[in-house]
Amino acid sequence: MLLEVKNIDVYYGMVQVLWGISFNVEKGELVTIVGSNGAGKTRTLLTIAGMKKPRSGRIIFNGKEINGLQPHQVAKKGISLVPEGRRLFPNLTVKENLLMGAYIKKAREKRDETLKEVFELFPRLEERKNQVARTLSGGEAQMLAIARGLMSRPLLLMLDEPSLGLAPKLVSEVFRSIEKLKKVGTTILLVEQNVAKGLEIADRGYVLENGRIVLQGEGKELLVNEKVRKAYLAI
Repeated sequence: MLLEVKNIDVYYGMVQVLWGISFNVEKGELVTIVGSNGAGKTRTLLTIAGMKKPRSGRIIFNGKEINGLQPHQVAKKGISLVPEGRRLFPNLTVKENLLMGAYIKKAREKRDETLKEVFELFPRLEERKNQVARTLSGGEAQMLAIARGLMSRPLLLMLDEPSLGLAPKLVSEVFRSIEKLKKVGTTILLVEQNVAKGLEIADRGYVLENGRIVLQGEGKELLVNEKVRKAYLAI
């Protein structure tokens, strides 16, 4: 098991926002956490990444507990978070943004090799490598954010709402890119408000409601679950 989250409780100030969250991600899997806005999906990723601290519970990554580590220490362990809203460096070029992702020592040593691999996965980014990031389309900017996350050569890539704010055509394009990453063996933890798309490509999924996991199972099983269909798919 690559990632094990065991019964974590997380607070925002005095207010509890996550209750007893438990799930796992195996190497090579694509696991999706879905739920409505405010369910606690982003808070879960931030806690794994070390940006929020659990009040109780354990987070075990690659066999070692990472509770209490600072974000840069978690990154060194091999976890890369692609945040909601992309957060690119708008005035840097595509290539410069990518190189900023290779800041960990082990990633810097293989920077050129990783850059070549990323351009093979995202040929459009290579075409636009000298283009300033703020001039990219929404779909291209999201691809760049994902590619920058790969530049640290992570064992686990966490994606926070990659389809947010994109037109339907661009959403499909981004999800095709995620599927491509899965096919080459990237382990992915995806948080997504687009329940249908998120579960369709997932090996396994978890449904988060009001800070609690209420359903879990294979992605395609959850897609036909009556509660999921009524609450999230309007069927």
